[in-house]
Amino acid sequence: MIKNCLITLLLITGMTAMAQQQPVVKVSGEVARPLALYPETLRQMKRATVSLKDRDGNDHAYTGVPVQVILEQAGVTTGKTLRGENLSKYLLVRCADGYEVLFSLAELDSSFTDRVVILADESGGQPLPAGKGPFRLVVPGEKKPARSSFQVTEMIIRFAKD
Repeated sequence: MIKNCLITLLLITGMTAMAQQQPVVKVSGEVARPLALYPETLRQMKRATVSLKDRDGNDHAYTGVPVQVILEQAGVTTGKTLRGENLSKYLLVRCADGYEVLFSLAELDSSFTDRVVILADESGGQPLPAGKGPFRLVVPGEKKPARSSFQVTEMIIRFAKD
């Protein structure tokens, strides 16, 4: 009996440790439904592939989930309701190394732009390499890839305040 309890406790502890080590992107702030996006969660969502030029001008294909899809799933203001004071909402993206980038919600919404920004987890059909992933924000069409951020950990929606 004690042996079975000990084995069960070890299994639960091991599973908890594995869950804590699993990569995740948290979506929070001015959202109706906070999200925790794990690799398997992203693989089940609508996916897109975009191309991004690196600093040397070489094109690379990245696959992941459009940020607009993530925001819609979190219940963020998008589409027809993205007007008036809602246009002062923004997305703050945080990375593991402390790097942060900012987007107005209109920059990510298909009713305002044709550009598709994705949270990528693959490049060339392979998982992103260590140091670049497991999640990367890919922002095509910018002259500098400065907002295409590595090792994304959080996406936070906020209202701009005076």
